[in-house]
Amino acid sequence: MENVNQKRLFIASCLALLVTAMTFAIRAKIEGVFTSDYGLTKEEIGYAFGPAFWGFAVAMFAGGFIIDLVKTKTIIWMAFGMHLIGIVLLLLAKDMTSLFIANVFIGFGNGSVEAACNPLITTLFPNKKTKMLNRFHVWFPGGIVIGGVLAWLVMDTLNLRWEILVSLLFIPLAIYGFLFLGQKIPETERVSSGVSYKEMMRNIGAPYTIIATVILMILVASVPSFSISFDSVLPFVIVGVIVILVIIEGKAINKISLLFPLLLFAMLLTASTELGTTQWINALLETNGINPMIILVVVTGIMAVGRFFAGGLIHRLNPIGVLLGSSVIAVAGLLLLSISSGAAMTLVSAAVFAVGVCYFWPTMIGVASEYVPKSGALGMSILGGAGFVATSMVLPIMGKSIETAGPQITLRNMSVLPIILIVVFVALTIIIKNRKVNA
Repeated sequence: MENVNQKRLFIASCLALLVTAMTFAIRAKIEGVFTSDYGLTKEEIGYAFGPAFWGFAVAMFAGGFIIDLVKTKTIIWMAFGMHLIGIVLLLLAKDMTSLFIANVFIGFGNGSVEAACNPLITTLFPNKKTKMLNRFHVWFPGGIVIGGVLAWLVMDTLNLRWEILVSLLFIPLAIYGFLFLGQKIPETERVSSGVSYKEMMRNIGAPYTIIATVILMILVASVPSFSISFDSVLPFVIVGVIVILVIIEGKAINKISLLFPLLLFAMLLTASTELGTTQWINALLETNGINPMIILVVVTGIMAVGRFFAGGLIHRLNPIGVLLGSSVIAVAGLLLLSISSGAAMTLVSAAVFAVGVCYFWPTMIGVASEYVPKSGALGMSILGGAGFVATSMVLPIMGKSIETAGPQITLRNMSVLPIILIVVFVALTIIIKNRKVNA
């Protein structure tokens, strides 16, 4: 690619993701401040944190739709601007409403980073997409490690105010802005390979049903009056209707494989398993005899190392095999965490959980890019965005469960998600194997 500085663009993308990840670690730390100093309940904090996830999704969806019209560079600078505004507003937050608004901007910034940088990475490295996506996504757990260490140092060791911790986000923000400044950004892979916008939409399988479903999920996640009780039959009826609509739109109208909708369903569960648990790590493990920030650093540190060396593992097992094995280990990790008591056992259990969720996010994006390549930047954005919407739905549910049933029961209940994933990835293995046979 002529006049494209691959190394500089990759480093800039990694630093943009670093800012995204640090916001997750910082939120996990300051959650307790908004309870003790500002009187918010954990359920209220769950709703106020929700926009960091569904805002992420909205930005990813919008970015996926318009990235080829406004160009990747525009989405990158939108991310920078939203990050800047969100960090400033977070420093000023004092109640549920102001915290909610700050997280809207931070979520939009984070989502714009993923919307721009995922397709940018696959365009820069077309022959090693999954490997480089894993390398790129090293900086999500890596950023959480850095954020967790800074949280421990600033607030626990130096006893400084939480605003000092948040202000440190301006440093990587300024650096990634500088690195992107004046650089030539290549066209996305979809555009360069000549796949039409209409064909990209068609390869999503059931784009309109999926978009309507995500909008419903955002309403449930962000508006308490729209919350659905899982003690009733209504959620199962809604899921059934969505499945029927996906089949009608995908098979009867678009006449295409439903592989992408199945990948989307898996993404909802993988994202909730990983991000729901890590976002509530402080409340889940605060009585286990070890600083939860240390656990967060251990978990995300293992994830960062695992993702950096993912290339060889993916080559030997194939992406779906990696996801299947990850689901089994994630179940074990959550169940072990639910019975852990004491620093040593909690550390071991957290390490098992980290190995389990390590490859979920980047490998899911890589699977879409490799097995449904014509879904383009939109496919990657829909997967990532829907994963964050699912997490925003899980957060208040988990918050309420922690307060009523307790951390151990909450962790045990969360293990149901990777159990379902085991079934899904076995089905995906069979589907993809049959596609290769019939090819």
